[in-house]
Amino acid sequence: MTPGPGIASARVLFGAAYYPEYHPAELRKTDLDLMAEARFSVIRVGESVWSTWEPDDGHFDLDWLQPTLDGAHERGIGVILGTPTYAAPPWLVRLYPEIAGELESGRRMGWGARQEMDFTHAAFRFHAERVIRKVVARYVGHPAVIGFQVDNEPGLHLLHNHGVFQRFVNRLRAQYGDIERLNEEWGLVYWSHRLTDWADLWTPDNNAQPQYEQAWRRFQADQVGEFIGWQADIVREYTRPDQFVTTCIDYGRPAVADDDLTRRLDVTAGNAYYVMQDGLSLPARPRRGEGQTWAAQDVWEFYRTADRMYSSRQEPFLVTETNAQAVGPSWINQPAYDGQWRQAAWALVARGASMIEYWHWRTLTFGVETYWAGVLPHSGRPGRTYREVARIGAELERAGSLVATLVPDADVAMLYSHPSKWAMTDQPAISAPDGGPDPRSYETIFGAFYRSAFDAGLQARVLHAGQTTAENPAELAGKHSVLAAAGLYIADDATLDWLHSYADAGGHLVLGPRSCYADHEARARREIQPARLADAAGAWYDEFSTLDADLAVRAGDDSPLPLPEGAAGTHWADGLHADTATVLAGYDDPHFGQFAAITTKAHGKGRITYVGTVPNAALGESLFRWLLPDTGPWGSLPTGVTATGATAQDGRRVRFLHNWSWQETAVTVPVPVSDVLDGASYEPGTQVPLGPWDVRVLRET
Repeated sequence: MTPGPGIASARVLFGAAYYPEYHPAELRKTDLDLMAEARFSVIRVGESVWSTWEPDDGHFDLDWLQPTLDGAHERGIGVILGTPTYAAPPWLVRLYPEIAGELESGRRMGWGARQEMDFTHAAFRFHAERVIRKVVARYVGHPAVIGFQVDNEPGLHLLHNHGVFQRFVNRLRAQYGDIERLNEEWGLVYWSHRLTDWADLWTPDNNAQPQYEQAWRRFQADQVGEFIGWQADIVREYTRPDQFVTTCIDYGRPAVADDDLTRRLDVTAGNAYYVMQDGLSLPARPRRGEGQTWAAQDVWEFYRTADRMYSSRQEPFLVTETNAQAVGPSWINQPAYDGQWRQAAWALVARGASMIEYWHWRTLTFGVETYWAGVLPHSGRPGRTYREVARIGAELERAGSLVATLVPDADVAMLYSHPSKWAMTDQPAISAPDGGPDPRSYETIFGAFYRSAFDAGLQARVLHAGQTTAENPAELAGKHSVLAAAGLYIADDATLDWLHSYADAGGHLVLGPRSCYADHEARARREIQPARLADAAGAWYDEFSTLDADLAVRAGDDSPLPLPEGAAGTHWADGLHADTATVLAGYDDPHFGQFAAITTKAHGKGRITYVGTVPNAALGESLFRWLLPDTGPWGSLPTGVTATGATAQDGRRVRFLHNWSWQETAVTVPVPVSDVLDGASYEPGTQVPLGPWDVRVLRET
């Protein structure tokens, strides 16, 4: 895989977001000198201060950043320059109050945070384009500028503005052609919602129809994608061939479909935040809630974050923001244990990161993010964080091109579906602990299967449904022998037929709760479930239950699946009947005991396994160890240690050993390796020592 424009292959880019405008000018030289000493090769600037670039309508101040770019270039530090369109200036809304975004139709958001505007509005676009062109034209020729970030963390709000809604109506008119077809496809006979004219379509504020919601969420994601693509096209009118264009993605934003969003960009870039201290421990510590929010809460969630970023374009990515010190509001302060910065950085590199950039360089003394701490604390005096970061910079420099654009290993593939996530946000499949709906139902299901693979020592490749079905099923089966499609609630006929063909061609298809249940319009299918796959799976169901407590499972007769103590289903149980399938596990319960929990059946050259529940950690790990019993020569590891592999651009193999605990340990190497960072060599059968919270980067020789 060839790196994209402007992405240096000589080493992993390393640095931080830098905001000199927030600090006294006399600190700039000290800052840049310290960055150079820490082996920084990149900084990100300029994306948050439209009011600094354009203090008043049509009056621009474009020279203030020049000293920073000059100083960076003198020290060999590249610059990613941002367009400031996510934080509009107060004068703009004063002159054009109609550009304020609406979270409810007719009710404007107040000003005082960020991204409060309707980015589709013509007045906003006029001023946004003007400032983009001014900033980019001023600095595109500067030798320090290696790329551009358009906007920042888009998709924060679902906009209800009048113009947005009217474009939604126009989209539906173009898509469905006439109102009767919309009535039929959406089932608007229900509750007397049948439309007689396009003007009858109600606004989304109080909508309760899932077909409407699915179309609305897709439309919102497309609006965000169009906005980012529009900016990227403007910037490309100025850029050199060696400069890239990207945006910084927050993967939890409600109006983001990252696979579509990144199509008009040169490279994926995004946030990789995580809970530090015991949040990076293995075995995982008990935690207070379920489901990753804006920050990964466990080691497996951190790896899932990286794999999601790789999945956007199925290629190496940039980390534009990750933890420097404690990151979060004032009541969350958990700076890393010694060594954890290294662990996190090398874990991201192992999963395909071509840049590690901290948020941010110098901690702010004012503003909402006063306690989102940077590499330097409030005092500005280099401390423990700086020393750890500088060590990483030196190590990345030493590792050089070997780790610059890695292709991470993938033992198992996992299908990710934005439409299914939107559908389960609207009609959650899982109840929260208080009995109410859990809008993160999709992430709970997908995450349980991802964690199961992780706990079994497997590495995952996340694939989006559209990316998957674009491939020949036999070819994908050859690359990925196991494909898990858990929670694939929304799927059109073509996708289901593709999954059938994947198994027929030799792949092992793993289906999970809610998979194959609804069509592309979020309509429950009339077929026996799992739709279009029940015969091939040899199992079916026509009822299901949400679970208030874990449900113990037992092995089926002559089942090859070993079940450890504590194995259980959680959250959900399909009333699964095995016709021609083998029952791998059933429920140990007087009622649910009549149903299978997990079944499997050979199909064509492959196999289909159906999992009718959300597995707990014990059940999930056992299942994935059965799915892929051969984890390779690195499969036997001490507790708390992970071994991940990747391939360099020149074909060399790299292995990353992480010790996610306080305990000193050692790993017996199965093949000859050399330590990339200290040069030590190890023959097969010898041990590589790992200290607490340690990481080793090894080249297989």
